[in-house]
Amino acid sequence: MPRRARADYNARVPSPGERLTALVRAEPPDRTAIAAFLDGLPHGERVTAITALSGPRLQSRLYAAVAGAPPVTLADLVPPDAPPLREVIFHGKNSLPAFTLFQKRFCRPPRGSDELWGYNHQALAWLTGPGYFVVHEDRARGAAVDYREVPPERPPGWPEVKPNDRGFSRFVFRDMVDYMRRVSRDVFIGSAHRGGKETGNYFVLCRDR
Repeated sequence: MPRRARADYNARVPSPGERLTALVRAEPPDRTAIAAFLDGLPHGERVTAITALSGPRLQSRLYAAVAGAPPVTLADLVPPDAPPLREVIFHGKNSLPAFTLFQKRFCRPPRGSDELWGYNHQALAWLTGPGYFVVHEDRARGAAVDYREVPPERPPGWPEVKPNDRGFSRFVFRDMVDYMRRVSRDVFIGSAHRGGKETGNYFVLCRDR
């Protein structure tokens, strides 16, 4: 194929982000098709795809589309055989207008427990704090990322554990609970709730590989 023809052909191929966006914008979005698409991508393209879901409109559509998916369990986030305090990283994209890329880092406690520990690894941590949380399984909603509670310990290399009701952290994380839904094998979406009410803010997570 001549060079110009190849360039024209490549220019017409939608990116992973464009393809995922189109699936989410479909009427109605098909959660099975979305999951199959994401599961079929290489890891790097999967991360690229989820970071294309900008703003609350797209992310709220995805959150609603996967309402019927099986509940998210602690084992979905961190494998049951993962060593205690071994971090599992998820790359994230939130629906806020700025500073939208971050990571959620999870681990299992050092002693057997029905919870996970974690924090938010992001550029504004110097201002907002690390945003530590404890993850429980909510009987009705699946995995709940609860900022009202912070871990008593941390893995080596994680920042100092700080409460979320002091300093600037209280404007971001105080009284916050994120409820998670499954999108695909390695992709999840959360909706932020404060005081038991939806805030209209969302985030998409993709497991690191």
